[in-house]
Amino acid sequence: MKSAYELAMERLEKSSPSISLTENQKKEIAEIDSMYRAKIAEKELFLNDQIRKAQAAGKFDEVESLEKQLSSEIRRLQEECEAKKEKLRARFAG
Repeated sequence: MKSAYELAMERLEKSSPSISLTENQKKEIAEIDSMYRAKIAEKELFLNDQIRKAQAAGKFDEVESLEKQLSSEIRRLQEECEAKKEKLRARFAG
């Protein structure tokens, strides 16, 4: 007897079959991941430095604003990364 998980996975596979990627396709996706990890790290370094400077100067409103900006930038870059990878996967499938 199959578990609920196994049944759900079978239904998912039928509705949207997974594609197997070649090594080159995996490398392309990994390159996108790597590029966006670097962009995120760059933003974190820059904005964390700005946050430290604002904290040292006692500008707590600015600190809060910079922290929100950092969170927003990271989320935007992660979404952009996922969108690019999905576009690439769709191209591989088609």
